[in-house]
Amino acid sequence: MRVAKRLEEVGFSDIVQIRNKVMELRAAGKPVHAFHGGEPFFETPETIKYAVLKALAENRTRYAPSSGIDPLRRAIARKLQTQNRMDAGVEDVIVTAGGAHALYAAFQTVLDPGDDMLLFSPYWTPIRDMVTMAQARPVMVPTATARRNGLTTALEHYSTPATRAIYYNTPQNPSGVVFSRREAEEVAAFAIRRDLVVIADEAYEDLVYEGEHVSIASLPGMAERTITGYTLSKTYAMTGWRCGYAVAKEPFMSGLRKMVLYSTNGVSTPTQWAALEAMATPHSAIEARREEYRERRNKLVQGLNELGLECELPPGAFYAFPAVRKIHKDSRRVAEMLLEKAHVATIPGVVFGAQGEGHVRFSYSVSPETIDAGLEALRKVLG
Repeated sequence: MRVAKRLEEVGFSDIVQIRNKVMELRAAGKPVHAFHGGEPFFETPETIKYAVLKALAENRTRYAPSSGIDPLRRAIARKLQTQNRMDAGVEDVIVTAGGAHALYAAFQTVLDPGDDMLLFSPYWTPIRDMVTMAQARPVMVPTATARRNGLTTALEHYSTPATRAIYYNTPQNPSGVVFSRREAEEVAAFAIRRDLVVIADEAYEDLVYEGEHVSIASLPGMAERTITGYTLSKTYAMTGWRCGYAVAKEPFMSGLRKMVLYSTNGVSTPTQWAALEAMATPHSAIEARREEYRERRNKLVQGLNELGLECELPPGAFYAFPAVRKIHKDSRRVAEMLLEKAHVATIPGVVFGAQGEGHVRFSYSVSPETIDAGLEALRKVLG
């Protein structure tokens, strides 16, 4: 007896193992300064929670169209047009079970066995396995080198005759890198010239502190060759609600619809009505949260640099990615040491790809008190 062969090269996330260790320490009564998570620091807003209660009270609990309820898709299309400057109508939007589901469906829609996919590295940990599950080959493009030497040069160097698509994430997890408009134009020009598909991940679109967020699908000639995935998790603190969406033109939208239909058959109906309420959140509220993140970012990065852990100020997302080779060359060993000796939970950089080695990821989506306590614990250990 065996599982499908395509799963043999697909593993489980190291992050899950770290979470388990954190739970073990807490169960033993030991305090943990938790910088390992990827969730907003605030709770789901009350208006969103009341919206799901209202949906339940009104018996909006039956099957919804697998592509999503019409009012939500219309609200998303309006947001894409105004905020992302994308040429997107209701027919170009599909609701998914979170941003990860949107990306999974996109990879399955685009990639065939034997295809190559260019992947800027370091990258969000599930991406490599999602590509592998589509029986395609992820090809790592070092982000730092690419930005230093030019994205076009790097993409040309790593592309092969089998290259089918580019995974394009901005702002990036784990580094917080935000690709500039010029860089987006470089990637777009390369994709058009090589007739490639771009799968864009814009989970952290509302968390850009310096520069601007540019949706690559908004650039000339890109709407028809881009699938963009979004999530409500980060902006609206709806991680556990599992609601996101994808935007694409045909023929990719038909592929996405098939993937959603035969995987989840859509998203929970009450959740979609809550998502509709989330889409109505005033921009002022989103901007206020962003400023709170900015303050946490500045506090953590300043503290890490004072400890000798060299860390650039990340322009986006809610992660810091300091260099830790002064502690040990193996980032897994560093993460273990910090957890064992300082009870500071981080993620080893190598789990985000070979280009992440020598770093660990801290999330600053925690309270200012947690940042202060964590830095003090590190100070006692690192001196």
